[in-house]
Amino acid sequence: MYRLGVDIGGAFTDLVAYDDETGDFVWVKGETTPKNPAEGVLNTVEKSKLDMSKVSMVLHGQTLVINSIITRSGAKVGLFTTKGHRDVLILQRANRRDIYNFRYKKPEPFVPRRLTVEVRERIGGDGGVIEPLHPEDVRQGLEKLLKEGVESICISFLNSYANPTHEIEAKKIIQEELEKKGFDIPITTSHEITREWYEYERTNTAVLNAFVKPKMRAYLNILERAIRDMGFKGAFYSMLSNGGMASFDFVKEYPIYAVESGPIAGVIGGIAIAELVGEKNVIVLDGGSTTTKASLVENLTPKVHSEYHVGRDRFNPGYPVKVPVIEIEEVGNGGTSIAWIDAVGNLRVGPKAMGADPGPACYGKGGDQPTVTDAYVINGLINPNYLLGGEMRIYRDLAIEVVKEKIADHFNVSVEEAAEGIIKIANENAANAIRIISVQKGYDPRDFTLIAHGGSGPMFAPFIAQDLEINKIVIPAIPPGVFSAWGMLLTDIRHDVLVTHVVEVNSENLEDIKDLFSNADERLLNVFEKEEGIPREEVISFHYADMRYKGQEHTVKVPVHTTDLSEEGLNSLIERFHQYHERAYDFRLPQSPVQIVNFHSVGVVKVKRPKIYENLVEGHPEDAIKEDRKVFINGDYSVLPVFDRQKIPTGVTIGGPAILEDPTSTVLVLDFQEFVKDKYGNIIITSRRG
Repeated sequence: MYRLGVDIGGAFTDLVAYDDETGDFVWVKGETTPKNPAEGVLNTVEKSKLDMSKVSMVLHGQTLVINSIITRSGAKVGLFTTKGHRDVLILQRANRRDIYNFRYKKPEPFVPRRLTVEVRERIGGDGGVIEPLHPEDVRQGLEKLLKEGVESICISFLNSYANPTHEIEAKKIIQEELEKKGFDIPITTSHEITREWYEYERTNTAVLNAFVKPKMRAYLNILERAIRDMGFKGAFYSMLSNGGMASFDFVKEYPIYAVESGPIAGVIGGIAIAELVGEKNVIVLDGGSTTTKASLVENLTPKVHSEYHVGRDRFNPGYPVKVPVIEIEEVGNGGTSIAWIDAVGNLRVGPKAMGADPGPACYGKGGDQPTVTDAYVINGLINPNYLLGGEMRIYRDLAIEVVKEKIADHFNVSVEEAAEGIIKIANENAANAIRIISVQKGYDPRDFTLIAHGGSGPMFAPFIAQDLEINKIVIPAIPPGVFSAWGMLLTDIRHDVLVTHVVEVNSENLEDIKDLFSNADERLLNVFEKEEGIPREEVISFHYADMRYKGQEHTVKVPVHTTDLSEEGLNSLIERFHQYHERAYDFRLPQSPVQIVNFHSVGVVKVKRPKIYENLVEGHPEDAIKEDRKVFINGDYSVLPVFDRQKIPTGVTIGGPAILEDPTSTVLVLDFQEFVKDKYGNIIITSRRG
């Protein structure tokens, strides 16, 4: 039986299928359909020609949630909140992330004030009931929102993270009233999404869940029905932002947990490749069609944090989302990113992109803006006759025409020089993503191996390595252009529960700490039983704590081992916190009391991982050369050998410069580098010895 992973990208939708019994491996790339993403997925499934009755699992990574938020194309949401707190989404945080940023603009709330209803009720910070819920306020508020035509409802009461009783009661009242009136409107309660404090962040997370819920539910229902009609009888799963997966039913109810669904799978796949080649510390680079993503992995463990910001950049604080997300940096820089000239005459690349429709000019589908892909084609780095193995035709003359008109003529340079300028800026943008997740967080990128995948990642990688002095690059044996879809098949079923409770770490509070972790574990196991139908004995649990010095606002996430929850173990937990804090903030306060703020329980159910088999190829390097191609690089034309990646012999070191082609991507090796193909088919690029 096959397991099937499908990943939606900016220009292509990728599918990978793996048979656990035979090791059979199938991959397909189809064009993404931005106006109707489900159409692109279904077209790609049909293109694979798989017998869907022989598929046991469909695992999906999508961009619908993040794109719906960024484009504000979700549902009309009505919000119930505590009386006196109607402006929680408008006030946000009084502090500004950068007080000298004169371009700062407070984000516009996703629920306008007129659709926010106040309800008399009050829970204290300790969870005690100060004022009971007034049901008549809920009913009157619902009448008002229904007259406004809301399509989704959110309930977020003050301090409900400590005691959700009133949210539960209000949801029951609303459900009963909606049933009486014949309305089918989804309801989101904040405590079901997160049990962490910070009212604005918690409320905004619940609102965004309500905002995308109807659209996500409809999308997944369409996929389910259509794929079932193809004969599929297995289970549907979706990638989550925490690096795990969950059932479609869970994601229909809590879509915000899949806010960064697709890119995360590439990180999981990168960790598997790192383990295979014997590396523990890696930077995973995903160069896609519209964006470049980078994630730093230390000791084969991805960094997970519980506050993510959608749309955050230098000038915008973005929208906070308090769900577990693997730390990943994303920049608007990919193969279809547009090259343009700014107001002062500088050449820029991205963040806007041509995407799949109409795509780069060289696709011949009406694209009228120069892109990074056009530049690659002009300078000979991409073979116009070999995109998707020759399946997709490329028109070099159209690329030349648009780059000349929009860029080259402006600077009075040749088309090749203009194209190289586009490529160099794109390389710098990609390198900047790595600087953000490494240098700016206290890590030296020279201590890490770069694992590059995606359609453009292997093109960016050698230039980034040169810029940041990274000595080793790994291009995975799995076709890089479908690598994220393959990474999905490595993903375990995972859920997280975070609970806020401030406790000082000392022996007097040891029993309270153990009880709080135990309570979080119980909620976690209930999720597996209720949402996934998985018995609790199959769940493997891990623990983390968000810790701080007493009096601090910010926390550091620290892994908690079983041995830490004892009289002797508390000291090792505190010392581990000191180490993590010093890494994050460059100081420690050994005499200061230490507190746990959030108790974080993680549950995992392991799935069988696809195996990468040895793939030994014998012969001479010359036998793998397809052609010698004239390429414009570093300001002049050079003739580079072009290798068929599949035919490169195993274990033979070959000096650059060179181009390595496979149907999904092109690998570039610079003149100061050399490469070798290992026994699994991974390409290892290093700086030339001597």
